[in-house]
Amino acid sequence: MPKQEWLKGVFPALVTPFTKSNEVDEEAFRKLIRHLSKDVSGFVPGGTTGEFVYLSSEERKKIIEIAVDEVDGKKPIIAGTGCSSTRETLELTQYAKDTGAQAALVVVPFYMNPSHKEIYEHFDKLNAVEFPIILYNIPQCSGVHMKWWTTEGLAQLENVIGVKDSSGDMPYLMALFEKIKGKVSILCGHDEIGMPALAAGADGLILASANLIPEIWQDIYNSVQKGDLERARRLQAAIQKLVRIVVRTNANQAVKEGLNMMGIRVGDSRRPIMPGGACAREDVEELRSELEKLDKIKPQKIKFELNGKSIESDYPVIDKTPPVIKNFVMKVGEGFAGPPIFEVAHIDLLIGIKDGPVGIAFHSAKSRVICDRPKTLLVPTVTIRTKRQVENVYEHATSGINLAIEESETFNLTHSLTLFDSFLKMKPPINADERGC
Repeated sequence: MPKQEWLKGVFPALVTPFTKSNEVDEEAFRKLIRHLSKDVSGFVPGGTTGEFVYLSSEERKKIIEIAVDEVDGKKPIIAGTGCSSTRETLELTQYAKDTGAQAALVVVPFYMNPSHKEIYEHFDKLNAVEFPIILYNIPQCSGVHMKWWTTEGLAQLENVIGVKDSSGDMPYLMALFEKIKGKVSILCGHDEIGMPALAAGADGLILASANLIPEIWQDIYNSVQKGDLERARRLQAAIQKLVRIVVRTNANQAVKEGLNMMGIRVGDSRRPIMPGGACAREDVEELRSELEKLDKIKPQKIKFELNGKSIESDYPVIDKTPPVIKNFVMKVGEGFAGPPIFEVAHIDLLIGIKDGPVGIAFHSAKSRVICDRPKTLLVPTVTIRTKRQVENVYEHATSGINLAIEESETFNLTHSLTLFDSFLKMKPPINADERGC
């Protein structure tokens, strides 16, 4: 089969939305496709980011059917049909063909680690379906890194029209350009090297992060096609931290966290993947920060009210954060001490009511005190080189910590705010970046 001219551009590897009862959420899936449609070249349901290994055979068929129906021929659908067995792959690929997809994305058979000869035979069997096939190399998940010479041989098969490489291995990708460029389409599936892969000769991208930033990936693709590599480079640099988080945390939950923060509800991943696991809370916070920088979510003022008093704080606009939070019981912040160039001390700060978690913790701590004043161990986390640094750490920072301990006995919300202000007025000045969580 000759190279397909439509197989180029930006294709999001779609997440599979789930309801609270852990069923495929058809309505959310359709909304996601509509949301992405204007900025992408086509769609890839049922791939790695779509958690195909956690879907039943019927569910995999269902998401292909939904995608084909929703797009209604306006854009190509590349259906993920790869399975660990040849028999199941043949069955699902035939279903994709009968349903109206334009091609099948077929991952290298996984788990049993077949030999390269067995991999070749696996794809050769798929020729019987007489349907366009895109080979899918993702060794970090499949456990098998398909050799370039195996790929070169498979590219000769009648129904193979492309290769998606998600290995992130640029030398491997360069070997593919050398051996099969022009014979079949070569697509990059590793978000961190999207721009360099395009600049080196990739025909397109199939990416998890294209769920979050499709318009930026489309801009990168168009810039490379026009020869504006400097613009493409700047755009890749601007999104590099975001895509690194996505890749590092195995994509699916990170992408879902991002979409949920953007107000596009897709639920969470299926077990064993879960919130706070591979995509830790710290990763979610970094992801939120990067989405803010890219103007995908906007901070707004959130008001915390308690007993007629209020505090305002910047929060990201996510659908689970109300504009006013009443009767809050705890707020967390951070204090930084030291000159602007480097940090000498980093102090965690808590504000809370007497009857809340903070007050209860202090009350409990007081009942366990074995001397007239808690002992404090101050451990600097930076190298102290000058007398000025010694003064900052062992005098100013220490006195601030001691003050916090002494004043904790009468801790309440009003006094906590005064105490926080006293940190700000210490010499040398402490630059506090107070944030809610």
